[in-house]
Amino acid sequence: MFNSLKKLFGGQPEKKPQTPPPATTSVPTMPPPAAPSADNEAFLCREVVFDRTGRLAGHLFLVRGAPLQAADEGSAQRQADQVLLTALSNSAEAWNTSRAFVPLSSASLALPVLDEIRTHNLVLLVNLTAEPADAVEALCARVAELRQRGIAIGIFRQPKHAAFSEVIKLADYGAVDMAATDPGVVRDFSAAFRAAERPHKAFLFAGHVETADEHRFCHQWHFDYFHGAFAANAPVRDDNAATDPHKVQLLHLLRLVQGDAETTDIAAAMKQDPPLAFRILRYLNSPLLGFDHRIESLSQALTILGRQRLTRWLSVLLFSVRDPSFGDWLLVESALTRGRLMEVIGAKLLPEHPADALFLTGIFSCLDKLLRRPLTELLDEIPLSGEVRSALLERSGPYAPLLALAEAGEAFDLERMEHTARALAVPADTVNRALLAATAWASEVSEHWE
Repeated sequence: MFNSLKKLFGGQPEKKPQTPPPATTSVPTMPPPAAPSADNEAFLCREVVFDRTGRLAGHLFLVRGAPLQAADEGSAQRQADQVLLTALSNSAEAWNTSRAFVPLSSASLALPVLDEIRTHNLVLLVNLTAEPADAVEALCARVAELRQRGIAIGIFRQPKHAAFSEVIKLADYGAVDMAATDPGVVRDFSAAFRAAERPHKAFLFAGHVETADEHRFCHQWHFDYFHGAFAANAPVRDDNAATDPHKVQLLHLLRLVQGDAETTDIAAAMKQDPPLAFRILRYLNSPLLGFDHRIESLSQALTILGRQRLTRWLSVLLFSVRDPSFGDWLLVESALTRGRLMEVIGAKLLPEHPADALFLTGIFSCLDKLLRRPLTELLDEIPLSGEVRSALLERSGPYAPLLALAEAGEAFDLERMEHTARALAVPADTVNRALLAATAWASEVSEHWE
């Protein structure tokens, strides 16, 4: 947990102030690739995956705008898979505490990058492509080899494929695409997959779960992981976050910290929120920070943290939700990822601007959705710099283009991503690295909500 908190503060505090389905099956790869981009740059897309408890468990990664310049469809798909795997392998922070689900063609399992990619929490969701019958043994051997390296293998349900009956026995995940599979078939597949004897634990993955009814159905039939639009389509919670006493207190603290309040006044206000005070003192007294004496008062804590780091901490805590719903998790994901992505890219593009201002721009861009109040009204209550306010309210100023890029990446509007990246003179590879780092950071921080 404390590693997450150290990242949240940006280091130790100072001690001074898819492709079309193969011919052998009706199940498509999830989802089909978009047309090549004009400048042949490929952007990563990440979509959330939930577990049975309703928590965000990982992301499904895709690539869009890949330079698919090949003589045939199979070669084009391998090129797209190569671009995706290379983008993931080039990031040291592609996936930390959560899983990375990566749809691939079985023909791409031979790509050398899979022998070098980081294996921890990596799940390849394999769509079996048309292959000669005598290639079944080689395919099974390759799957076994990758599993030996520590890569988990998921196999889409494709019973007509010559290799399916053998390779599904090796699978760590049995996968179905709900958009292309009848409910009765999903039920039968679940029963058969769970009944099969395996020397290892196996899971069920449901892709393209579009509605709450489909999610309930898959949950009833023992699926473990769920991907699709059902989370975004979930109804809004009935409770009013704007009147949550904890969040009201956090907004009050933000006003004090960002304003001219004395340290003693801020400390007094923090004492009114004992859980918050406890978290900060616990962090500062962690052995990882290496202080040679115990921090026992909030006044000491404020002196050590400084106002910028405390502002960052409070803004993140605003998005912590007790018993979060699917929509809550998506909101947390959006806010934290936007803030961190703007901070990472902004460090290169706007080195003269404070990183915390960029982070606050990204995270506060979701504040109206969190508190269900107009953003203008909320920002009037929090003293922020003119650059942050201009970006949030007018979409102008130096931070606005970075915010536009972060929002386009979240919605995965490929045309808008290309336009905003080009306007900033930022290559797709830089955007991809920043997105992976931001995704990993957001997953690690939100993992420890209490």
